[in-house]
Amino acid sequence: MTGLSTTNLWYMVQFYNEYQGVENLQPLVGEINWSKHLVVLGKCKDNQQRQFYIQVTKKYGWTKNVLIHQIDNKSYEKYLLNQTSFNQTLPDHLKNQAHLAIKDEYTFDFLDLTEKHSESELELALIKNIRQFLLEMGSDFTFVGNQYRLFVEDKEYRIDLLPP
Repeated sequence: MTGLSTTNLWYMVQFYNEYQGVENLQPLVGEINWSKHLVVLGKCKDNQQRQFYIQVTKKYGWTKNVLIHQIDNKSYEKYLLNQTSFNQTLPDHLKNQAHLAIKDEYTFDFLDLTEKHSESELELALIKNIRQFLLEMGSDFTFVGNQYRLFVEDKEYRIDLLPP
């Protein structure tokens, strides 16, 4: 058997100590690989946070680097902040407005654009970085095409992102 370095053995002990007896984490142990568990173990101090990252890593098939990016970008905290009761408490015509009012700004640091840039420069940079952009936007978006043509009642529209 290989891979049993002193460091790896210490990680195994830490993993056992942190996860044993925690009902919501034990069933998730086999959902992601060891290297991703080490990232979650090292970067997340709260069991609910760990559960969140394990589940979304499994659900979206995140690589280790994407997982690290999402943790560093505080996706869990942003998810918690976006939890509202708007759907149950507000009339239909106000729900979208309320969601937009509390929505966090997206982080597009990976685009390396200057502070002042045109809409077309933003679009071109996003197309070049579409995978990372969609990870930043969340799971409710998909890439259809660049300036995808759509006709509605004889009027032409050009769109890039559509909700599924």
